[in-house]
Amino acid sequence: MAMTVAASSSMAVMIPRVPSISARCSAVPYLPTRSFGRSSFTVPVKLLSGNGLHKVELMKTRASSSDETSTAIDTNELFTDLKEKWDGLENKSTVIIYGGGAIVAVWLSSIVVGAINSVPLLPKVMELVGLGYTGWFVYRYLLFKSSRKELAEDIDSLKKKIAGTE
Repeated sequence: MAMTVAASSSMAVMIPRVPSISARCSAVPYLPTRSFGRSSFTVPVKLLSGNGLHKVELMKTRASSSDETSTAIDTNELFTDLKEKWDGLENKSTVIIYGGGAIVAVWLSSIVVGAINSVPLLPKVMELVGLGYTGWFVYRYLLFKSSRKELAEDIDSLKKKIAGTE
């Protein structure tokens, strides 16, 4: 009995409550106040034990500096690379025609998909067809090692055909 009481009393955790949001007549959402000056965020949790209250840090998160995870793109470098590639092209009119054709194809396909979605029950049938094809593709090409090798060979041959090296 004493062991169960001690175990249950040591398991009691008091989690701090988040203040409730009152209804406001503002278009700006409620944002909690932010404390500045601390580089780590800790949540103290009070655990009840036989001897009294003890504070334990439940979670500690450090903000990483922007130098470590910086993924900033230099726009000047990007534009100069694009300009060099554009100047290196011989058939600029072909690239423009293919780009315009791709934009028109995407626009037409969005119109077709919108028309299909407006027909009742047809979108669900198309989802079933897609799920069936996905299942067949996984069974045919991804489930077994030999079929994965065959798929890799097919992809490599298609790449060579597109690149014109075959």
